[in-house]
Amino acid sequence: MNDKLALSDDILMKIEKPERYIGHEVNSVVKDKEKVNVRFAMCFPDVYEIGMSHLGIQILYDMFNAMEDVWCERVYSPWVDLDAIMRKEQIPLFALESQDPIKDFDFLGITIQYEMCYTNILQVLDLSQIPLIATERGEDCPIVIGGGPCVYNPEPIAEFFDLFYIGEGETRYGDLIALYKECRREGTGREEFLRRAARIPGMYVPRFYEAAYHVDGTLASFTPTEEGIPTTVLKEVEMDVTHTSYPMKPVVPFIKVTQDRVVLEIQRGCIRGCRFCQAGQLYRPVRERDADTLKQYALEMLKNTGHEEISLSSLSSSDYSKLPELIDFLIEECGKRKINISLPSLRIDAFSLDVMSKVQDVKKTSLTFAPEAGSQRLRNVINKGLTEEDIIRGATLAFEGGWTRVKLYFMLGQPTETEEDIRGIAELSNKIAATFFDVVPKEKRTNGKVQIVTSTSFFVPKPFTPFQWASQCTKEEFIEKAYFTKRAISEQLNQKSIKYNWHEADASVLEGVLARGDRRIAKVLMKLYEKGCFYDAWGEYFDNDKWMEAFAECGVDPAFYSNRERPLDELFPWDFIDCGVTKDYLKREWEKAQREETSENCRQHCQGCGASRFGGGVCLEVRGD
Repeated sequence: MNDKLALSDDILMKIEKPERYIGHEVNSVVKDKEKVNVRFAMCFPDVYEIGMSHLGIQILYDMFNAMEDVWCERVYSPWVDLDAIMRKEQIPLFALESQDPIKDFDFLGITIQYEMCYTNILQVLDLSQIPLIATERGEDCPIVIGGGPCVYNPEPIAEFFDLFYIGEGETRYGDLIALYKECRREGTGREEFLRRAARIPGMYVPRFYEAAYHVDGTLASFTPTEEGIPTTVLKEVEMDVTHTSYPMKPVVPFIKVTQDRVVLEIQRGCIRGCRFCQAGQLYRPVRERDADTLKQYALEMLKNTGHEEISLSSLSSSDYSKLPELIDFLIEECGKRKINISLPSLRIDAFSLDVMSKVQDVKKTSLTFAPEAGSQRLRNVINKGLTEEDIIRGATLAFEGGWTRVKLYFMLGQPTETEEDIRGIAELSNKIAATFFDVVPKEKRTNGKVQIVTSTSFFVPKPFTPFQWASQCTKEEFIEKAYFTKRAISEQLNQKSIKYNWHEADASVLEGVLARGDRRIAKVLMKLYEKGCFYDAWGEYFDNDKWMEAFAECGVDPAFYSNRERPLDELFPWDFIDCGVTKDYLKREWEKAQREETSENCRQHCQGCGASRFGGGVCLEVRGD
């Protein structure tokens, strides 16, 4: 057991939540350093409580540590209090398990889940004493790898990474580590390792590619600089999700984290095809895990963690074909053990409400609907596949079942949106409140009234969605739309039952810039980091003025990336990546959106998106092959 700590007792006593940094959690893996060949530090560039809640890292941690000569450890962004001390005392960032400095590892893998953590990536590199720019790193530096959803447009952060792994981590890491060991035996050095790594499917090595721009700032070309480097990188997909790695002994933190529970990933991908949703396109085709395997996993993981809650993870749990069977099993087994069951991303229908009334033992918490748009016209534009009747029917069933609090999620600023569509948000909220008074007789209104919590976020166009061509609203337009929504709600008959929340507009605009940015954004991120910006995903540390200063000082216009509608023939910074769905399919969906036409989901009819080439999942089931 490793008993040395990188931080002195003195420092641990000074900081908030020292448990974030001491390791030794239940199920964390400690290996004999003498017996391992390759050391991998797995990083989530945000605070411990958020990083520890991420399933992807737990899966890779388990997979790497199952390899005899590889030791994978974890590292998270130090919180601001410790960050200041580490800079002052020159303490290098360290991994939790061994407490050794990250700079002594072979690999630093960073999962990138949201754009606003980009400055935290620089914090992690800087505190690790690793040069921020990849081409400035020497032989003594770890290979820095990026993965996760944001690497489907890696260009704004390409300068900071040696390598990006595009797609699902289960398939190619074995090949990459074998290549690393081979290069080390041959003494070939960093550059040659990366050159050979660029030939492994799914790997993108930015230093071997060059971008050229037109006078108007758009991308003219994006090409490999050497023979043998692929012009396109196809994402990696694990087609057999039932028999791949899954952590039977996930690490259990000492402190409360965002998701304190066992997580069962029941399927990957989504059949729905909402046009604003990036995950729905990136994770195609839909692949289900076998129900019997999941039952066994559930019991094993509960036994190995002592967690008192289990959650089903999926983009749309209701679409999992064996859901009734799995839930019946869980209700029975969890009932015996007094374990709670959490069922996010369920459609609100009779089956789901029946299940929820069984699993939400005493207190009926709120139910969540995500209509995303206030009018049927706009729901058709975004291909939401939900009618007002569906929503009112769901609310009626919920109120009859004893629920009195409903959360509604909408998005403002979507393509083609009008004031009429926005007013629809207020009207739909009002209709749902009215439904409560229609459905629940006075004597049964135990806690008096209904509460509708209506929340709006702002639309951010993302790569590899049909809306990647769309313009994004300016901050001023977004704020105007939020005020309009607020006014429209205050005019409703049941306004006292409706509470309205909206997101920050500044961060949404910046997220749009980073999501569709190119390599010229890197200098802005460097400038921001010099100004002391990190933890930008946290409202209390986000400073929009500094972002605007950094853009101005670097001569980069954020509006070029966010407010411009793209012509259909524009070359995008991410076009060299093949995410499985074709650009032609996305164009067809973008054009259908303009015509307010919907597309059926993958189980009803194949839309020919291109994901059938992976040879499995719902694609084959639909085609009947």
